[in-house]
Amino acid sequence: MRFYEYIKSLFNTRRKPVPPDRLHGWQRADVQYHNLITEHRVPGMAVTILEKGKVLLHKGYGYADLENKTAIHPGRTVFRTASISKCITAMALGKMMEEGIVDLDASFYQYVPNYPRKKHDFTLRQLAGHTAGIRGYRGKEYALNQNYSIKDSIQVFKNDPLLFKPGKGYLYNSFDFVLLSLAMQEACGKPFEEYVQQKVLLPLEMENTFPPTEKKWTLRVRGETVTAQYYTKSQRDFKKAIPVNNFYKLAGGGYLSTSEDIAKMGQAILQGQLLAPETYTQLLTSQQVHGKPTYYGLGFQTSQDNQGRSFVGHVGNSVGAYTNFLVYPEQQIVVSILINCTGPKVQMDLDEVLNGILRPGS
Repeated sequence: MRFYEYIKSLFNTRRKPVPPDRLHGWQRADVQYHNLITEHRVPGMAVTILEKGKVLLHKGYGYADLENKTAIHPGRTVFRTASISKCITAMALGKMMEEGIVDLDASFYQYVPNYPRKKHDFTLRQLAGHTAGIRGYRGKEYALNQNYSIKDSIQVFKNDPLLFKPGKGYLYNSFDFVLLSLAMQEACGKPFEEYVQQKVLLPLEMENTFPPTEKKWTLRVRGETVTAQYYTKSQRDFKKAIPVNNFYKLAGGGYLSTSEDIAKMGQAILQGQLLAPETYTQLLTSQQVHGKPTYYGLGFQTSQDNQGRSFVGHVGNSVGAYTNFLVYPEQQIVVSILINCTGPKVQMDLDEVLNGILRPGS
């Protein structure tokens, strides 16, 4: 079958899976992403992939809203970004470091003196690198639907002891970033989200990235934006996800965005925009515990994929969202994938697609 026949089949109303065997690179990836929809693996997804700053793939698949058959546009459909929010926060933290507003190795209590004292002190660096000893979610805390401010939300965990001496262990969690964002806004004297908008979103022209509040923080919207409906996978189909309010954990998992905007952040990292080289070095260098890497920097995963290629970025999973943000410095590739479904179990598929893009023709 010739390539034009494959492309024609993508628009077939019967929406059958397409065999990608004879295609390579981004063309094969396009078909594989399409098949995740036709096989009912995910309800919808937006994909933006850049290579050396040029668009390799920029497309929506499936639906933002299954009931209304609302198509997805990678530049205008807004998704929950889940833990990619930590990368946005890290960029703002880097800017605060450069402006002398915060000291990464200063005590958290220097910025939030009224937080209940623990057995051990901990720093902003330890919060950003998940080595502070703060606990993770319990039960259904991941799905809180309370109208908490960042400051009010700490009541959920503030009286709990540290799980380990700071710097002596690693535990990935979002409460670390609740505390980090609280310290950041106390240090700069303005709401966390305002600082992020002014210092990160505006400079990087991430015009469709904003908190999950009624007030929309869009800056210069190109056409009408649509917020995706959020789903979870049932045994046979997709159902609407339970309502949650993620504003309190904005820094760790609350931002809304488009795949296009997230890709802009990745390209800024590759080009050294916004922050100084030494700042990026701090953010993107793995922390060490007992002399061993945690494969996590400050707000960024710093690891290798299943083919041993080094990347920085974040994978995220939250109520109604699954996300990939991967920056490959050696290959100069940025990958931004946003899915409107909780834990769809497609990471192996996404990895396989990426292998074909990073090694065209293999």
